[in-house]
Amino acid sequence: MNTRQQQLDAFGRLLDIMDDLRAKCPWDKKQTLESLRHLTIEETYELGDAILNNDLQEIKKELGDLLLHIVFYAKIGSETNDNSTSLTTGFDIADVCNEICNKLIHRHPHIYGDVVVADEEEVKQNWEKLKLKEGKKSVLEGVPKGLPALIKASRIQDKVKGVGFDWEEPHQVWDKVQEELQELQVEVQVGNQDKIEAEFGDVLFSMINYARFLKVNPEDALERTNKKFIKRFQYLESKANQLGKPLMDMTLAEMDIFWEEAKKL
Repeated sequence: MNTRQQQLDAFGRLLDIMDDLRAKCPWDKKQTLESLRHLTIEETYELGDAILNNDLQEIKKELGDLLLHIVFYAKIGSETNDNSTSLTTGFDIADVCNEICNKLIHRHPHIYGDVVVADEEEVKQNWEKLKLKEGKKSVLEGVPKGLPALIKASRIQDKVKGVGFDWEEPHQVWDKVQEELQELQVEVQVGNQDKIEAEFGDVLFSMINYARFLKVNPEDALERTNKKFIKRFQYLESKANQLGKPLMDMTLAEMDIFWEEAKKL
């Protein structure tokens, strides 16, 4: 492992390279905070894939890509006019680092103060209380509006749990899942599409809640299933190609034979 000085030197090298690229590269000079946004989201998902695959080499590379984006944003921020008449003020990478350092110190009084906590749950509860003291009007303000719905539901449930709004036992959540499934089935029989969608959303929300009690990340669990399905389906496609028979010309019974083979593999 590198020493702290080597780590600092490496970070300084990245800052120097960023300065060069911003000054000399036509593509890098053209970028804005807005133009980088979708690329950052893409890099975040690529990092997520590497983590799910437990590929340490790929994780290292993707972390580098994401770190580059953070440095890039800070470089652009440092170019913003900073004067008393401006509505926006500039910032650089030091401001970014100091901002998160100050936040971490403030929100960890059990480390940097005299607060005593018993466990992880008390840490989370203190975190939410401190955020409200900082001026947040709702514990849900910290949930980004643009999050995918599944991840957003999980974060909402985590947030309200932090202030004590939660079920007490896992079986209570499972009972709620069953209740929502029954309500969905009623609307399916009635045939009201709008109510079917609403009840289906309730089922998903309650399942995500149950996943939390099982200590399962629903996003990771679903992505594992996605990857598993893709792998099995591509095996099915390869077998169909070997037979020289398009999938659309195969019966479900024929496809199921290869599907079962893929499951065994």
